[in-house]
Amino acid sequence: MPLTSRRLRAALLATASVTLVAATLPAPAPLGIGDRLFPHLGNPGYDVLSYDISLTYRGSNTKPLDAVTTIDARTTAPLERINLDFTRGDVRSVEVNGTDSEFATAGEDLIVDAPARLPAGVPVRVTVRHTSDPKGDPANGGWVPTADGLAMANQADAAHRVFPSNDHPADKAYFTFRVTAPKDLTVVAGGLPAGKRDNAGTTTWTYRTEHPMATELAQVSIGRSAVLRRTGPGGLPVRDVVPEADREKLEPWLDKTPAHVAWMEKQVGSYPFETYGLLVADTEMGFELETQTLSLFERSLFTGRGHPEWYVESVMVHELAHQWFGNSVSPRTWSDLWLNEGHATWYEARYAEEHAQKPMERRMREAYARSDTWRAAGGPPARPDVPTPDHKISLFRPVVYDGSALILYALREEIGEAAFDRLERTWVHAHRDGSATTRQFTALASRIAGRDLTEFFDGWLYAKKTPPMPGHPDWRSEAPRGAVAGHGPARAPKPE
Repeated sequence: MPLTSRRLRAALLATASVTLVAATLPAPAPLGIGDRLFPHLGNPGYDVLSYDISLTYRGSNTKPLDAVTTIDARTTAPLERINLDFTRGDVRSVEVNGTDSEFATAGEDLIVDAPARLPAGVPVRVTVRHTSDPKGDPANGGWVPTADGLAMANQADAAHRVFPSNDHPADKAYFTFRVTAPKDLTVVAGGLPAGKRDNAGTTTWTYRTEHPMATELAQVSIGRSAVLRRTGPGGLPVRDVVPEADREKLEPWLDKTPAHVAWMEKQVGSYPFETYGLLVADTEMGFELETQTLSLFERSLFTGRGHPEWYVESVMVHELAHQWFGNSVSPRTWSDLWLNEGHATWYEARYAEEHAQKPMERRMREAYARSDTWRAAGGPPARPDVPTPDHKISLFRPVVYDGSALILYALREEIGEAAFDRLERTWVHAHRDGSATTRQFTALASRIAGRDLTEFFDGWLYAKKTPPMPGHPDWRSEAPRGAVAGHGPARAPKPE
């Protein structure tokens, strides 16, 4: 055999290695972690520690953003391939631990060949150079176009339409966002500012989270925005992002947030993150969204006519309550969604009761009357029906809002107010910065109540028919009357 150069010999060995891998590995396929509602969401074999996401926006909502997503993770099982959730973008190259890697797509997965078999328990860095396309249907989530730029609405399964990820709330991680945009635009993202660099005609903005975050809660706002700052309880930085032209009109609403935070802290304990605020976007989504540290609201909620003040405030409190319930304590599976929305609706209703004389008992009695209809249309609260494939947001049905707040009302009636309040505080403290399950909640409730509540929860969480309401034997649930349309994420009931 003729003598070959070291570089050529290395190339021949690499080619042989790739051929061997191709011959022994099965065809690329989407995997998923087996979530009952989103079976292909998330990926096994690794735990993401952090995301570093760089985006370049050129001033047009019709052109894809250039992007680089770097994922630092630790393997939890031996891996020859790494599956990432990603769609609606072109992948230009992938590196694993600094080495160029082969990749393919299948379904909504990006599948990357590791340069060598990765054992369990080792760090791995995956760098994907790609585009991020804002032109998809906003109803399916991901980028949301606004009058002057973009925002994100990634719930429930849409973060991977923006960036490659392990797109499931069971795998939370720290985030760094580096966003380059024209100089006349302002960029704000979840977390705190971590630098700003002026370039020729553009500015690069950097933000970092101080707490782990689920992918569905990521937020980046690009637009002609004013950033308004105030101080919340205990010196909490409160930062609002609003259309520049609306800053004076919105100020009376924004000024309410510190008092809302103080009220929620009185209910369940200290605010769990480094900052909070409202992102008011000039867009129409049909819902508001609890993106972590920077909740997304439609401009029309505050500027439109027909919404009484108590209703707007209750929606604001709903999104704020999610920072504890859903964000700090995330659902382990999407069937645990009732813990998010039930609690946010519960505190929304309690705030309306205390500040607007809207009786909780009346609202819960009306919810009880509709509960069997809601369960027939969407499944019981902790075993919801699978959302329709072309409208995933249909997961957000009345049964996970007032239908799930009704469970908390029944629980308080069953175990008493003091035990219930202790349960709420203990829950958000014990699982802060993590994800948790319905079973963990029910076990904690039994421990705090001092008795086994299995039978109680089995009926309220999983039965097709609503159980009798403790303390209210006269309450009746109406016979199901057909399908009930779903909400979007996090929308309070219509005002009276």
